[in-house]
Amino acid sequence: MGRRGAWRIYLGAAPGVGKTYAMLSEGRRRAGRGTDVVVGLVETHGRSRTAEQIGDLEVVPPRRTHHRGARLTELDVDALLARRPEVALVDELARANAPGSRNAHRWQDIEELLRAGIDVVSTLNVQHLESLSDVVEGITGVRQGETVPDAVVRRADQIELVDMTAEALRRRLAHGNVHAPDEAAALPPGYFRTGTLSALRELALLWVAGRVDEGLARYRDQHGINEPWEARERIVVALGGGPEGDALLRRAARMGARAGRADLLAVRVVRSGGLDEGSAAAVARQRALVESMNGTFHQVVGDDVATALLEFARGVDATQLVVGAGRRSGRRRAVGHGIGSAVTRESGDFDVHIVGHEHAGRRSGATRASGPALSRRRRGAGWALALAGPPALTGLLAGTGLRFGLVIDILLYLVLAVGVALAGGLWPAVAAAVLGSLLANWFFTPPFHTLTIGDRDNALALVIFVGVAAAVASVVDLAARRSRQAAQSGAEAETLSMLATSVLRGEKALPALLERVRETFGVTSVALLERAGDGWTVLGSTGSDPCPDPDRADAQARVGEGEGADRSGETVLALRGRVLPAADRRVLSAFASQAAAALEWRRLAEEAGQARRLAEGNKIRTALLAAVSHDLRTPLASIKAGVSSLRQTDVDWDPEDEAELLATVEESADRLDGLIGNLLDMSRLQTGAVSPLTQPISLEQVVAPALQGVPAGRVEVDVPETLPPVLADAGLLERALANVVENAVRHSAGAVTLRAGELRPGRVEIRVADRGPGVPEAAKEQIFAPFQRLGDSPRGTGVGLGLAVARGFTEAMGGALRAEDTPGGGLTMVFALPAAGACGDGSAAGGGDRGPL
Repeated sequence: MGRRGAWRIYLGAAPGVGKTYAMLSEGRRRAGRGTDVVVGLVETHGRSRTAEQIGDLEVVPPRRTHHRGARLTELDVDALLARRPEVALVDELARANAPGSRNAHRWQDIEELLRAGIDVVSTLNVQHLESLSDVVEGITGVRQGETVPDAVVRRADQIELVDMTAEALRRRLAHGNVHAPDEAAALPPGYFRTGTLSALRELALLWVAGRVDEGLARYRDQHGINEPWEARERIVVALGGGPEGDALLRRAARMGARAGRADLLAVRVVRSGGLDEGSAAAVARQRALVESMNGTFHQVVGDDVATALLEFARGVDATQLVVGAGRRSGRRRAVGHGIGSAVTRESGDFDVHIVGHEHAGRRSGATRASGPALSRRRRGAGWALALAGPPALTGLLAGTGLRFGLVIDILLYLVLAVGVALAGGLWPAVAAAVLGSLLANWFFTPPFHTLTIGDRDNALALVIFVGVAAAVASVVDLAARRSRQAAQSGAEAETLSMLATSVLRGEKALPALLERVRETFGVTSVALLERAGDGWTVLGSTGSDPCPDPDRADAQARVGEGEGADRSGETVLALRGRVLPAADRRVLSAFASQAAAALEWRRLAEEAGQARRLAEGNKIRTALLAAVSHDLRTPLASIKAGVSSLRQTDVDWDPEDEAELLATVEESADRLDGLIGNLLDMSRLQTGAVSPLTQPISLEQVVAPALQGVPAGRVEVDVPETLPPVLADAGLLERALANVVENAVRHSAGAVTLRAGELRPGRVEIRVADRGPGVPEAAKEQIFAPFQRLGDSPRGTGVGLGLAVARGFTEAMGGALRAEDTPGGGLTMVFALPAAGACGDGSAAGGGDRGPL
């Protein structure tokens, strides 16, 4: 696979700050250095100074299309790929392409260019960043129809802020340097107000500051700085499936950007009964949104939403929890506290942010129940109403002296029975009907105050009353159960859809799948077990106290069948934490099928890894053969020619010629010794046979021996006397330094410098700088690959193992070796080694050589 192009983005707070001008200036600067630069697409917007800046840069003609009567100018990706310049300038990264184009967005066109190895310089306004689009809309009153996912922009190698004060930009606008007068009149009112521009500028500065923090994190990783410089934020966003989720996610993303390094986790609580508020389309949209922000989406099961949120937040070590302001009506607020209040009350040691939004105080259009149908609370309310309602109604009718007649009284009791059926289901309603019939018989059916019914019609009316009440209650109960089953099926379908989506997205890592099982079913642990003889082995697990044996699990599902009489190889998903109902076991079976696929994917990945290692081994063997066939035979041929010449008896060699032949033999023997040594060292590294003996050593012990084979005066050494010893293997470090210095001397046009210093307490750097042609940025890692000479070394000068061996030895000692540009031209190889501490450990304090060797 070829190199990927480098990507630079000029980011601005508003149109007119000079992004396109800066892009063109960068292109002209690179072209002046001899780089092949072309203009892929530039939007000048009629600005004369911007158009003049194109100058003599080559312009690739754009692609012209027509859409709805309008003539559109698009980036011609095919023409650029055919032209294959080193650098392409592409303006307005966020622009959407015309319908029917090969890509929907211009940033996707740029991705194609980068994959082809073409460097790209482009521009972007802050209002087109996905995470900031709603904030910009609130500031400017303009909704951005074209946005770019933050994850795409963050993939750029460099992001440079083109900054300008609000007052300066307004002066440019007044002078006509931003828009023509007719275009300026069409701008939204207030867009270029000082306050608006200042707010946009602040957004841009904060976003770029977050990017700088990411670069600092990479620097710490590259330099082995493991000490924490700041706490990492973990922000959890509670999603309810409503339209407000988009605003919550964007607000949380901005909080994370301002906090620096932050993890974004979105969680949605689904009630175990399946009766759940929310739109499937909104959930799918919000899942895609959080993933575009480099976050993760989670779904947990729980009847108490606040408790489930708190348990999830504590489980992931959250530092902040974002909850939307409730969409509860005034009546519902009066009878109970909202989720935000409950979460805030029980949050403990992490912050809770209750975020307002435009949907606060409104019910969504989705049907929602307060809990599972016929829940324990609901049945209890039904029984309480069944026992208290008929006596209360009787007291009302008898105590107030109201006389409606027996028919009206029975109808009132029937209404009460229907209400009980709606509240508590079948049996409470039957009890209310029976109790109501007895009370109606006692108080309102002659003869009064007896259970005897004198009139046959009255007796028939009471019987019909009980029958109708029971029938109505049965229908209500049946409808409630069907509703519950439908909701459960909907929840199952949503879970299966999410599972299928994860397959399509390539989420095939087994740990991620097991964690999803744990979250979905609300259990404490999930384990994937494989039968091995009479016992079981754990292939993967998540949660606390995973189950070691399926017989001890609360729920299990078979993943794969075993072979043989002992069913060896049988795999089972084992869950602990609660017993699953039958409906949930159907979904668990789907997860088991996905686990089987994950196991198969892992097996295929292992086979692919073995094939890759075999291919690498073949590559090494091929290179070894090439080395033996030419690079090793060259010094052997020189040795043989020199010795054969000296052994000729018919030639009388004079002392000078004899000395020259002997010097050639000695030089060739030294070269052969070095080549064989590197081959042996590389084979030791490939087989993992390098076992360094690290101990405190002074650099004086290794620098001088490493430079013994270097011609005098070619290396300048600067190793301070106060430098602490390093923790390393003296032999390996000497060999690594010798290889790097030999490589630097071979390519340097002048003297090579070797300097050492203490980067920070506990870390020492050795820098070997040459004045050669240098190495392109994209090839700085490639030069450390075995048998790599970048095509710039003639045959016979080595097999390309020196730098690979040097890095391998350095990393084996716990250090690092990287390549940097030498200021003014050339390449600098940097050794980063751990310091051994104070000199009181028995080691020397370090050498003090200074000057040319």
